[in-house]
Parts: sequence; structure tokens; C-alpha cells
Amino acid sequence: MRLPTLLYRVYENRLIHNLAGAEKPHHVGVIIDGNRRWARKEGMTNPNDGHRAGAAHISNLLEWCQTSGIGMVTLWLLSTDNLRRPDEELQPLLTIITEVVDDLAAPGQPWKLRIVGAMEVLPPWMVTRLTAAEMRTADRTGVEVNIAVGYGGRQEIADAVKSLLQSGADAGLSVPEVIAKLDVDAISEHLYTSGQPDPDLVIRTSGEQRLSGFLLWQSAHSEYWFYEADWPDFRRVDFLRALRDYAHRHRRFGE
Repeated sequence: MRLPTLLYRVYENRLIHNLAGAEKPHHVGVIIDGNRRWARKEGMTNPNDGHRAGAAHISNLLEWCQTSGIGMVTLWLLSTDNLRRPDEELQPLLTIITEVVDDLAAPGQPWKLRIVGAMEVLPPWMVTRLTAAEMRTADRTGVEVNIAVGYGGRQEIADAVKSLLQSGADAGLSVPEVIAKLDVDAISEHLYTSGQPDPDLVIRTSGEQRLSGFLLWQSAHSEYWFYEADWPDFRRVDFLRALRDYAHRHRRFGE
């Protein structure tokens, strides 16, 4: 074993030891960013090679989460802004995302998938395959994995309010009655992630220090951890460092 590899293993094992008994997040959100930049850095002429490398790396993250006792992960794979890319860039990306979701839903995998996002903005063929993948995992008991595709935080809040208003109309409520029921909890019940706990920790790769609309409503009290390197270079030791930093923070929840 080469010296750098040995030192890496020693450091990794030390982090694991230090995290024993430490407070850990139940729900981790991950903004997967930097696949295209990684491809350019590696000298690849096709940016889709970066997306494929990033997609292949997702299973590693989920295994780290499972080993660490994290019960829920939300992965942002495709934003509503991404859908404005030129068709020659967008179509291969849609295929790569669909294939990785199929892989996560394959027999023998433990992950329980939930697709979150505005399905109406996606191609019908993609919606069909994503929905089928989600249904195949419905009875699984492993880590719950939200796949955020066609997702935008503002759109989610707008859709939640529309859904709330529609449910009131369907119940025969008047406008004043609907308004009287419109509060924070009511809106939360109509989000894509309805019924789930908010993320405790949000990780973003590629050095960008912004949310870009990721889980805007749900992340009001989340802790954030930004990683300088691109997603395909995100290592287990980096994930453990994020958990260590989370354990050292004092969460006040706005108090």
C-alpha cells in the first residue's frame, strides 16, 4: 500500500472512531454539482462522461450513508433550470439520470426511492420509467432516497400552494375558509416531500456556496457544508468530515 493511501486510511479510520456516539443527521440533502467541470479538468471532450462518472458515484454515497446510520438522503440530479439547456446536451443527461435511477431500483439494491419534482416538465417516457422505479422499491426498508428531478424550490412552493387551494376547492370551502387554513403546516403538507423530516445537513460540491433553490422551504434550519472539489472527486473521508463538522455544531433552530 502506497504511503498516501495508507495515510488516507488512517485518517478515515480516525474520523470513524471520533464519530462513534456523535450526533448524526437523519436526513442529508446533497446538491450534486461539478460533473461537467470535472470532465473538462480530466481532459474529456464529452461532458456527458462527467455526468456518467457522477452517476456511478451515487451508489458510493448511499453506502456511506447506510454505514453511518443515516436514514434519508435527497439527491438533486436535475433542476428546472437545467431543462433550458440545448437539446443536444439535455437529452443525454435525461437518459443518464433515468439509467442511474433504474440501477438504484434494481433487484438486490436496498434503497427505497421517491421521485420529487414537477413531473409535468419531464418527457413522458422519463416519467414512466422514474415512476416504475419508485414503485419497484416501495416495500424496501433501506435508506430512503429522494430523487429530485425537474426540481426547483420556488416551483415546489408554488405547486404546494396550488395543491392546497385545489384541495380546499374540492372540499367545497370558500376563499375565506381556505385562507383561514393556510399556514406553515398546511403548506408543508403539500410539498413534494410531504410527510418527511426536513434535512438536517445539506452538502454541496464544486465549491459553489449557494443553495440555488434546493429545498428552500425545508432547509430553513439545515446546516450547510460546502466542498471545494467536484462531485466525482467527493471521497468517503470528505463525507465523514461533513458529519464531524455537523456533530460539532450547535443547532438553535432559529432560537
